[in-house]
Amino acid sequence: MKKLKEFYRVVKEFLKIAPTLFTYKPPADDEFQSMGLLFEKTAKKYSDRLAIIFEGRELKWGEFNRLVNQFAHGLKKLGVQRGDVVSVFLDNRIELLASVLALAKIGATAALINNSLRGKPLAHCVTVAESKKVLVGEEVLGAIEDVRSELELADKDYFWLRDDPIQSDSETVPDWCVDFSAVVPTMSESNPVETADILAGEKALYIYTSGTTGLPKPAVIYHRRFLSAAVPYNAAGLQAKVDDRIYMCLPLYHITGLGPGFGSALVSGASIFLRRRFSASKFWCEVQEHRTNLFVYVGELCRYLTMQPECPEEKNNPIKTMMGNGLRPDVWDQFRKRFKVDRIAEIYGSSEGNAVFMNFLNKDRTIGASAASLMLAKYDVDNDELVRDPLGNLIEVEFGDPGLLLAEINDKYRFDGYKNRDASEEKIIRDVKKKGDSWFNTGDLIRQIDVGFAMGIPHFQFVDRVGDTFRWRAENVSTNEVAEVLNTCEQVDIANVYGVEVPGAEGRAGMVALTLAEGVEFDAESFATFVRKELPAHARPIFVRLQESVETTVTFKLFKSKLKKEAYHLDQCSDRIYVLKPKFNSYEPLEQGFYQQLVEGTAGY
Repeated sequence: MKKLKEFYRVVKEFLKIAPTLFTYKPPADDEFQSMGLLFEKTAKKYSDRLAIIFEGRELKWGEFNRLVNQFAHGLKKLGVQRGDVVSVFLDNRIELLASVLALAKIGATAALINNSLRGKPLAHCVTVAESKKVLVGEEVLGAIEDVRSELELADKDYFWLRDDPIQSDSETVPDWCVDFSAVVPTMSESNPVETADILAGEKALYIYTSGTTGLPKPAVIYHRRFLSAAVPYNAAGLQAKVDDRIYMCLPLYHITGLGPGFGSALVSGASIFLRRRFSASKFWCEVQEHRTNLFVYVGELCRYLTMQPECPEEKNNPIKTMMGNGLRPDVWDQFRKRFKVDRIAEIYGSSEGNAVFMNFLNKDRTIGASAASLMLAKYDVDNDELVRDPLGNLIEVEFGDPGLLLAEINDKYRFDGYKNRDASEEKIIRDVKKKGDSWFNTGDLIRQIDVGFAMGIPHFQFVDRVGDTFRWRAENVSTNEVAEVLNTCEQVDIANVYGVEVPGAEGRAGMVALTLAEGVEFDAESFATFVRKELPAHARPIFVRLQESVETTVTFKLFKSKLKKEAYHLDQCSDRIYVLKPKFNSYEPLEQGFYQQLVEGTAGY
């Protein structure tokens, strides 16, 4: 009876989404379709329906469109032209979305910069995108001011946006900024004429991703890509309707928040409750107050919610569907059971990748299926390399075994890559199954799993990241990027960065093996001050291991495998280890008492 019930449920799910999946045709590069045009049509269709709730402000779709139009006309007046790149650097708020949509309406590209970046990474992100202007929020103005001397931008290329546009008594605008908040209200509310002429093959966004090497790289998001994801994401995943409301607290500089989240709202006319940042303690109260029935997540947020004490507001909550990525299998079970969420549409993909997975049949503990041509290649994790047979061919893994996910690049599943062509080429493996073919290397280990009856559709599960990138606090961390920053610290000779598992925590925590400069004694407080200044919170090492000398491979690459295995375990290494405890500002020697909390999963990470 249970199997028969599951059979009917799966068939019902499949029939519900099949019309969209089989009939939707992604736009061609030369079609007049864009983010801006989609928004304009939705705003017209649902003009009097609520679009956004944010910190006491409410905007209907029509009102939001008029605001975006004012942004667009203001940007044009200040010299932004079609094809220009403008860095967008501010908190999650209405003005960030208005900036992105306004740039899309006039054919410019929004480079969405992580608002926690400071110093060299921030300057790099503005520069590498070849930004002509910077839209900067009042709340992060100091970060831009610190790197202004490193940027090749003139005064008045910085457009200042008041943090609270309702108030007029905000901070004095620096003389090197244009008060864009004062410009906007004077602009026309009419739709820009050029919006109808923007092509699907034009660049809409740069989304930055930490690859396996170097500083953040801008991945290219064309209008066609955004549109071709938004429609199936909503139809097969979130399934938003105009009467629904989406709880959105993910950073909008991430594709998960902007794509599946806001993209679903653009397609459906659903409203969104927008938050600057996630709060586990306020989540259920806000869900009940604003009657949000859809939730866009990353796994770390769900883990935080399961760690919270039970509260009355979580009972009989309205959340019916959630969509996102990185939900651990153990947290998955806890979340569904405790909070009674009917539908979990886990997805897998990347800003730059060509393959997307979705759990559209609502199975448990799976990233779902993909229509792309895939290969799970055997991978030697210890030596960080693909395994080949005697003829030099890649080896496909057996069912259930983890393999490196490769996705074939073809006309349907294109690899748009990064702004930098060399960086894009590094992600491609050629001549995999036949001469001349090309495959995108995701850098992730995936395995195929048995999910029961699934219409014969193969389902998969995420296993881990490989190489020099790990995930912490729902962010990708490039070990080389962090090491480059740490190597500039006066105390440090060489920094070797890697990720280590912490029981009970999502992803991997950063750990660095430091070889100190000659004659230097480690100053934990000074090092912590440097780390806080130069690195965003998610990239700061949790553990520091002090080594007398650096270990390298025979090809002089920094040796990581042994370090990863020994991690912070006091019984496996004799080096001094320091730890940055939760809510502490400095590193302390790792002692047996706290170590025991770490291994028991009760340390609070």
